[in-house]
Amino acid sequence: MQYSKNQLFFLASLRILIGWHFLYEGLIKIFNPGWTSKAYLLTAEGPFSSFFTWLGGSGLADMADVVTIILLIGVGLALVLGAFEKVAAFAGIALLAMFYLSHPPLPWLDNAGPSEGNYFIVNKNLIELAALGVVAFFPTSHLVGLMYYFKKQDSGSEKVGQHAAG
Repeated sequence: MQYSKNQLFFLASLRILIGWHFLYEGLIKIFNPGWTSKAYLLTAEGPFSSFFTWLGGSGLADMADVVTIILLIGVGLALVLGAFEKVAAFAGIALLAMFYLSHPPLPWLDNAGPSEGNYFIVNKNLIELAALGVVAFFPTSHLVGLMYYFKKQDSGSEKVGQHAAG
């Protein structure tokens, strides 16, 4: 897939900015020793609220915290560095879908979303989820990122092997 310079700039910027957001959210949770997802899960609303409140009240809540942090940091690093972009994008989509489904901004719910802003069906999680879909299906890491350098090294070693065989 070929992109114009402007397309490449904005697609790579989108990937890196989303990656930075994920990375920062994961790191800030590590540096805040009191952080836990329990209150977030226990206040879940919407059609899947029983699953999220069960998770928040179960012994699995601590594991959910660890998994959330690992996914946030892993997705963030992969997107910022431009490695395993598609896998990272789909993992990010899954995580954002869980965030969205735990607190969907539906008008008939009491606590429809985060405290800042006013949302109606569409919130930041859903927008970032869609943006990760763009990142997954319009990849840039093979042009701007670690995958570019891996690809260059692989093609260089293949040429060396061809010369040795010939």
